[in-house]
Amino acid sequence: MTVTYSSRVANATFFGFHRLLLRWRGSIYKLLYREFFIFALLYIVLSVVYRLVLSVEQKRFFEKLSLYCDKYAEQIPVTFILGFYVTLVVNRWWNQFVNLPWPDRLMFLITSCVQGRDEYGRLLRRTMMRYVNLTSILIFRSVSTSVCKRFPTMEHVVDAGFMTPEERKLFENINSPHLKYWVPVVWFTNLAAKARKEGRIQDSVDLQAILKEMNKFRTWCSTLFGYDWVGIPLVYTQVVTLAVYTFFIACLIGRQFLDPTQGYPGHDLDLYVPIFTLLQFFFYSGWLKVAEQLINPFGEDDDDFETNWIIDRNLQVSLLAVDEMHMNMPHLTRDIYWDDAAAQPPYTLAAADYCIPSFLGSTTDMGYTIGPFQPLQVRVHPGAEGRASPPIPPPLSGRSPRNAERAQQQPRLPENHGPPNSPRWSSPTSALPEAWPSGSLCLPSTKGLWTGTAAGPGAARRPSSSPDRPSRMSLRSLPSPKGLKRMGGGLGLFRSLASPGPVAQSQEAPGLEAPSLEAPGLEDSWPGGPRP
Repeated sequence: MTVTYSSRVANATFFGFHRLLLRWRGSIYKLLYREFFIFALLYIVLSVVYRLVLSVEQKRFFEKLSLYCDKYAEQIPVTFILGFYVTLVVNRWWNQFVNLPWPDRLMFLITSCVQGRDEYGRLLRRTMMRYVNLTSILIFRSVSTSVCKRFPTMEHVVDAGFMTPEERKLFENINSPHLKYWVPVVWFTNLAAKARKEGRIQDSVDLQAILKEMNKFRTWCSTLFGYDWVGIPLVYTQVVTLAVYTFFIACLIGRQFLDPTQGYPGHDLDLYVPIFTLLQFFFYSGWLKVAEQLINPFGEDDDDFETNWIIDRNLQVSLLAVDEMHMNMPHLTRDIYWDDAAAQPPYTLAAADYCIPSFLGSTTDMGYTIGPFQPLQVRVHPGAEGRASPPIPPPLSGRSPRNAERAQQQPRLPENHGPPNSPRWSSPTSALPEAWPSGSLCLPSTKGLWTGTAAGPGAARRPSSSPDRPSRMSLRSLPSPKGLKRMGGGLGLFRSLASPGPVAQSQEAPGLEAPSLEAPGLEDSWPGGPRP
């Protein structure tokens, strides 16, 4: 049975993965404890012989031999050979799992496309699914030792109900020296074609879909057969095994603790127990054991595939789907969210922390610090109602000398100005008609100008022929984002321009919007030429 521990590692907690080290079934300890004890026993025997049995001259010779083995054992590329081998084996193991034959897609098509609730229709559907399961049985018998023990002969297959005695005679009368797992596939296709002629399959498209899925099922079976036929080259497996065992045989002699009085380099301590050598054996030999276990997942190891369970499951589910559940469905009824436009399933108290808002983009929470709002001032030129000059920000400390000098050169006129055609200074809201609410913004043009009309989101648009249509304005420049930030309230305009939000909809935030091509002299103010 495959060892499953997914629920124990669902959350990364303190000492969570370490608890897995205490499990025995499917563990590295169960795989390696015999080899580990043998290696430790051999090391102890050599150490005792060196210390208590050998003479002085024999000790000197053993010490030279130990230094020689320790020097040249490191030249064996165990890490490279073993790592590449295990990677190849794991990839092969996972591909075999991916290609296990599952009849689910076929049973969905058969139960929906093969019509007839009478006894013949039921017999037709069940026979087709039995041929599908028989194909997988024949493949598993040839690649899995556990399935071969369960069905050692075709007589056992007949007794299990996957094949009738008549079908067995036809199967055995086919003279072919090859594996005949494809015979039930031929029976399936012939039966499907017969069902189409009889009208049980009402459309040729349905027949094509069924045959296509059956071909995929046959491909999975043939892939498993190919993996069983062509394995990892034996020479590579032999090289890896010899490299690992040769390395540790050399370590039995080369990693002995020698007499410290002889002054050999690296032998200043006499610890008796080679801790790091034992750990190295545990890791390298465990790595090799993993490859030995996964190289054929159709055996009887702890982590091999449960092919007998797959056979039982596929037969039960497929027959249930095409027989008991054929045209068997619940009555249609309204769901509980019938009149709810924004359906929201409930959460339990245990899952309340997982109710999170939808992700709207990484720039959704991006913002600036907004200070008190300070409206910009514009100058209206004679003869052009609403045509404006550069905004004059309120005087602030820290302004650059050039901007301060430019601000001083601009004249200021009283709020109650004279005739409409005379130059005057006013706030944007006072200079605009009543049908022109404030709050919209403008976009930069290719010539460095800011153009647009100051109309809010609720403004009533009028056609171009209307005499009281809001006039258009042209601003030579606007402060940069940093300038807007220093200005406090003016920063709300830039923030609304970058991301439409509450400021763009506020009636307290006057501004401009993109120009219309009907304004004279603004046809080329859109980036990249005329606005589409």
